[in-house]
Amino acid sequence: MPTISIYNQEGKHVGEMNLSDAIFGVKADAHLVHEVVVAQRNNARRTVASTKTRGEVRGGGKKPWKQKGTGRARQGSIRSPQWVGGGIVFGPNRERNFSQKINKKTKQKALFMALSDKLAGKQVCALESIATEPAKTKVLAKTIKQLPVGKTTLLVSAGSSPLLARMTYNLPHVKLVTAGSLNILDVLQYRSIVFLKDAVPAFEKIYA
Repeated sequence: MPTISIYNQEGKHVGEMNLSDAIFGVKADAHLVHEVVVAQRNNARRTVASTKTRGEVRGGGKKPWKQKGTGRARQGSIRSPQWVGGGIVFGPNRERNFSQKINKKTKQKALFMALSDKLAGKQVCALESIATEPAKTKVLAKTIKQLPVGKTTLLVSAGSSPLLARMTYNLPHVKLVTAGSLNILDVLQYRSIVFLKDAVPAFEKIYA
């Protein structure tokens, strides 16, 4: 059964905690993880770039010059694609849809694989508790500095905490998420994961 170390606010090791083997003991499959990551990033992608076709560009209703006798090439509209300010051929438009369907169980399994890999690399630990009174950023920064974590840290709480969120707001390398909103993109992006002690059973209960 996998375990993680528990530390107090002063950074001292105070015990161990058993973890669910079904969540933190899953063998990694790089192809599956990559598939889920690509799908989630595509689902979060917004359609920003948009161009107009010749039928959407304003103006150009009148023929620029007569068909014959001018010596110039025939033109039907100043909004044809070859004209400056004309329509765009095969350009991006707002109708594009980047979303990809992904099964719920596949998404969960990839998350478990990412967490298991982090745990195997000793990049996951638990924090016994942290005082939120006073809700000072320097208090959390000092605590994180005393923990065996990397340059970037993902802090997981059992539920929403406005005071804890205020403490993490000005820490550029620390992100606070709840157990219910933990996702594979955050797990892979941040070097270390720190669970608040009560967040571990809360997370396991969600996926039990």
